[in-house]
Parts: sequence; structure tokens; C-alpha cells
Amino acid sequence: MENEKLIIQALVYSIIFLVLITTGLIIFFHYSRRKILQKELEKVDLKLENQQKILQTSIAIQETERKRISQDLHDAISSKLNIVSLSTNMLLDDSSITDKQRASLNQILEITSTTLESSRKIAHDLMPPILDKFGLKVALEELFENVSTHTTIDIEHNIDELTRLSETNHLHVFRIVQELINNSIRHGKANELAIFIEDNQKGFIIHFQDNGIGFNVKSICKKNGIGLQNINSRVKILNGTLKIESTKNKGSLFKVQCKYHEQN
Repeated sequence: MENEKLIIQALVYSIIFLVLITTGLIIFFHYSRRKILQKELEKVDLKLENQQKILQTSIAIQETERKRISQDLHDAISSKLNIVSLSTNMLLDDSSITDKQRASLNQILEITSTTLESSRKIAHDLMPPILDKFGLKVALEELFENVSTHTTIDIEHNIDELTRLSETNHLHVFRIVQELINNSIRHGKANELAIFIEDNQKGFIIHFQDNGIGFNVKSICKKNGIGLQNINSRVKILNGTLKIESTKNKGSLFKVQCKYHEQN
């Protein structure tokens, strides 16, 4: 009888010991897994942070290169074309030239004037000087006017002043809108656009809608072309999100919602 009690006690103690060991192992693996997951999350965060830095550097290099090309167009090409235009006009004033020579000079003058205007437009598109001088609202309004003047596009717009946004980020907003307009014209075949930028205490929202042919959102997002990639890159820099809605033959809606950084 005494032996049976000892055996039972031994079994009870063994079971308790096994339970304690098992519980200890479960707790150990639980916390080990939590630490592993925490480390993995830290790696992901670090990777995303590095990607963001690479992204910002890439965009900064792109804008620096645009500024350089714009300056080269203005200083080198435009100035030389102006000299050609001036020289051609001087030759046209010479009464001794023949009608054939005059016709050739007029043709040169026409080509020079057209090329000069094109180079100015390219330089302006690369780096709009009005953005630095008068700010985002005026620069966008000028962009809308230029688009409406040179195309059949009708643009309805209402732009709030984003006074809490830095000049660098003003340029990002300008590029986003510029790229969306280009996409609507080139790919969407739209002839009506509605563009609204709303400012609030926490951030700002860009509403961009067109009446184009529309597209499959999932398909476009998977392809992630250069235009959409540039927009996404700038939206991320602005601490924002991009939402796209589109229906075949019923147009597209792009909504960019950005939160202000503490430094803005």
C-alpha cells in the first residue's frame, strides 16, 4: 500500500515536472519567436527606410539633371538661336539679295523661330521658373492654361495654397499633377479634367479626375509603368497614399492623400 502511494506520488511529481518543462519550453519558444519576428520587422523597416532614401536620392538627381538641361537649353541653344535669328533679319534688310535668297532666309527665320519656341517650352516643362518665383498655385494655373491653349482639353480646377509645404515638396506636387495630365492626354484620350487640391490642418488631398477611356486598375498597377512609378515615388516622399479608380469608357479618378511631416 505504501509502495503504491510512493508510485502515485512519483507519477504526480513526474507529470507536474513534465508540465512545468513543457510550459517553460512553450514560453521560451513564444518569446524566441517574438524576438525573431521583431528582428525581421526591424529588418523590413530598415529596408523600407533605405529604399525611401534611395528613392529620394534618385528623385533629387533627376530634378538636378532637369535643371541642368533646362539651363543648358536656355543659355546655350536659345542664345545661339537668337543670334541666328538676329543675323538672318540683318541679311533680310539687305536690298541687294535676290528673291530666291530672301525666300531661303525667311525659311531659315521661320525654322529658327519655331525651334526657339520649342526649346523654351521644353526648358519650361523641365523646370518651370514660375514655381520658384510665384509658388505652386500660380505655377499649376499656368500649366492648366498652357494645356488648354495648346490642346482641346477643358480643365476645371480649384487649388488651395499649400503654405505649410516646403519648396522642394511643392515641386513634387507639381510633377504629380503634370504627370497625371500627361497620362490622361496620352493614354486616357480625355478632353475634360477636374483637378482640386484641398489643404487642411493634417495634410492635403489631390483629386484628379478625367473623362477618358479608362483602364483596368489591377493590370496597370501590376505593370507599374514609368509614369505611375514616378507618381508613386513622389507620393511616398510626400508621406502620402495613392488611390486609383477607373472604369472602361467612364474615366479615371486619382486621389492622393498626404500627411504633413513635422518639419513642414
